[in-house]
Amino acid sequence: MSPRLTPLNAAHKKLGGRLVDFAGWELPVQYAGLVAEHEAVRTKAGLFDVSHMGEVEFKGKGALEAANRLITNDLARITDGQAIYSGLLNPSGGFVDDIVAYRFSPEHIFICVNAANREKDFAWMHEHATGVKPVDRSEEFAQIAVQGPKAFGIVQRLCPKPLEGVGTYRFTTGSVAGVDCIISRTGYTGEDGFELYCPPSGAEKLWFALLEEGKGDGIVPAGLGCRDSLRTEMKYALYGNDIDDVHTPLEAGLGWIVKLDKAEFIGKDALVKQKAAGITRKLIGFELTEAGVPRAHYPILKDGQKVGEVTSGTMGPTVKKAIGIGYVPTALAAEGSTFHVEIRGRPVAARVVKTPFHTRG
Repeated sequence: MSPRLTPLNAAHKKLGGRLVDFAGWELPVQYAGLVAEHEAVRTKAGLFDVSHMGEVEFKGKGALEAANRLITNDLARITDGQAIYSGLLNPSGGFVDDIVAYRFSPEHIFICVNAANREKDFAWMHEHATGVKPVDRSEEFAQIAVQGPKAFGIVQRLCPKPLEGVGTYRFTTGSVAGVDCIISRTGYTGEDGFELYCPPSGAEKLWFALLEEGKGDGIVPAGLGCRDSLRTEMKYALYGNDIDDVHTPLEAGLGWIVKLDKAEFIGKDALVKQKAAGITRKLIGFELTEAGVPRAHYPILKDGQKVGEVTSGTMGPTVKKAIGIGYVPTALAAEGSTFHVEIRGRPVAARVVKTPFHTRG
């Protein structure tokens, strides 16, 4: 089956993006090069096509309550115009997906889900929602992420609406380069910036307007390659790698997105039991202390025995270290603990370090 195309596919080809199949979508892995794009996002600005992400909406009386029963975080604790990072869990406490939920009002909740899980997530939400049923609006939106220290200025110059009051994990609606958008102060890079949800018909106009406006700021189009290295330096979890249906938020170090004092949500009982019993494994960040680069699925060894597995790894372009993320027994999870990562049959020394690996500013 041919991969699906985003509304920006022709733009990527015009700009010389190297296209690959990602989660069933044809997307650019890089343009000028991973490291150059990574550095541009950290120091200037980068532009990402994230139109493959899915959008689900709950609308009507009881929308907040219906959505809230499905997620670990609590929409009742935030105000209109705020967003929260959260998990959708199965009854065992494992991740169905990680999502961002936007509160327009108690009667309008908008949820962004991962591309690989679009159909699965919607089916799961539709099956488990009570009262208000979700509507899949994924085909009605393109999404462009503008990330980096210069991102705010670039977007603001194209938007007649003042954006200073739109803080982190807050959002508004308005025109950007003449295209109606949901303007969200969120992202997946560790840098400041916006994610702009717009009609597919306006995506190409918005994309090239952002590139033109940001030319003097050094903005570049950026691909999946640097998106992965940027999020790894922040220890941001990637579904399918660092979190999945058999690992819980408590094991993944994401207890902060779980509100166990909330009345109910799917997976709550399992997490209450796990918290009482104590977790036996934990997702940690580590750096290699010998030459090598860790990659997903490499074994983690202690005293020659496999005790865990790398879930993500890279040579961090900003931190300039070989870094990784992986699950280890809790006894090995403390900062400074040592183990080995098996790289092509060779054990390479590593130690647990404080995360995020990179701190903005």
